[in-house]
Amino acid sequence: MKLDFRVAEKSSGAYWHLALLRWTMVFIFIWFGIQKFTPYAADSIAPLISHSPFMSWLGVFGVRGEAKIVGTIELLTAAALIIGSFIPVVSALGASLASMTFLLTISFVFSTPGITLHSESGFPIISTLVEQFLVKDIALLAACFTLLLASLVPRQQT
Repeated sequence: MKLDFRVAEKSSGAYWHLALLRWTMVFIFIWFGIQKFTPYAADSIAPLISHSPFMSWLGVFGVRGEAKIVGTIELLTAAALIIGSFIPVVSALGASLASMTFLLTISFVFSTPGITLHSESGFPIISTLVEQFLVKDIALLAACFTLLLASLVPRQQT
């Protein structure tokens, strides 16, 4: 199946409200992206990155360097979301980057030791502030995935 692209909130039907999702995500990516350039945020994400099977290689840049790389990616994602409000293919690109970001952050729940505790029955308990902070990324992933799906249009066969 081949796909065409469109700006998510300019899809046919009542999709204008997706602009709320887009601009909220832009705000979140700018806010968190800028924070990654601070020592506090760099130190906070270092344990998550160091245990990640996908991101631990960033450790070669040091704690501050890996945080700056993550922050730069988040700011580029915000830029793609902004540009995507005008250019259809960039709408899909920005939503894809945002979705991948939240897939990675959700994976931290499973890869970082000590942030999930288990009850006596073995059921996981959302117990730490870090895990509680990461669980909200499930909703943010859903928002970005919604933007992505609205940016894709199956190409009509002629």
